[in-house]
Amino acid sequence: MVDLTFLTRVDCHLCADALQTVTEVAAGRDVTVTEIDIDTDDDLAAQYGWDVPVVLLNGRQHSFHRVDRDRLSKALDALGA
Repeated sequence: MVDLTFLTRVDCHLCADALQTVTEVAAGRDVTVTEIDIDTDDDLAAQYGWDVPVVLLNGRQHSFHRVDRDRLSKALDALGA
């Protein structure tokens, strides 16, 4: 099982595009996707600011701003998902 955390914020067009990619790539895999609005957490907001969207795989940053479908797929493959 891979934990994929998707950090986002309201009214973020890059986030909407990235979430669609994440959802498509994660479909049918052993992946748990958790979406977190960074503006609900002061620490996350301070850490990531305007770098959203951010994808974390098992707690480690994989990507930010844009999510490359092939790169994410390969990373999930490498993690056994």
